[in-house]
Amino acid sequence: MARLILFAVAVYALVWLLRRALEGHAPSGGGRAEAPRARLDAGDLVRCAQCGVHLPRSEARTVSGRAYCSDEHARLGPKAG
Repeated sequence: MARLILFAVAVYALVWLLRRALEGHAPSGGGRAEAPRARLDAGDLVRCAQCGVHLPRSEARTVSGRAYCSDEHARLGPKAG
């Protein structure tokens, strides 16, 4: 029985070490590492002129200098008011 427990602990330790090595770990903080800055700065957010939804500039449709979230909103134009 002691061998089985020792084997289970060894397997658990091996899996834990492999996951830690593959994921990358936070330096002695105990928590997760922060997301890389490049991923956070992937694109500026713009606001749809029709509905106000924020989306990355790379996904927006631009018509007459205004950003829209979809072709339908670009067709409707800016919200009145």
